[in-house]
Amino acid sequence: MLKKLSALLLILSIGIVSAFAADSALYVKEKTHNFGTIREADGPVRCEFILQNNGDKPLVIVSAKAQCGCTTPSIPKQPIRPGETAALTVTYDPAGRPGEFEKTIRVRTNRKGDNALLKIKGTVLPKSTPKKK
Repeated sequence: MLKKLSALLLILSIGIVSAFAADSALYVKEKTHNFGTIREADGPVRCEFILQNNGDKPLVIVSAKAQCGCTTPSIPKQPIRPGETAALTVTYDPAGRPGEFEKTIRVRTNRKGDNALLKIKGTVLPKSTPKKK
């Protein structure tokens, strides 16, 4: 009797996990954007990460948090329908940050465990300093 109950619980558990896995599924083809070399004097730069819903239910981007204030993510306002894509825009402000940089953005969705870690990187050339007389 105990073996039958255990087998039944295992089958039910697999079914429940499969049902949740079939919900929305966040897919990001390119998780890293390399700005290359940028000039501090040119001001903020932007890039887009394309988010795709490979699930069968709407996917909501709940939040996107950058590791510091120099990086600002902007999430899609509408749910992403199954099979569709949306852009998450990231702005990086190089002011006062010459040299190499690598920043992360944590993306949370309405589906528990279906999150993403995105990265931007590059090198900032400093503003020219005036020559002293």
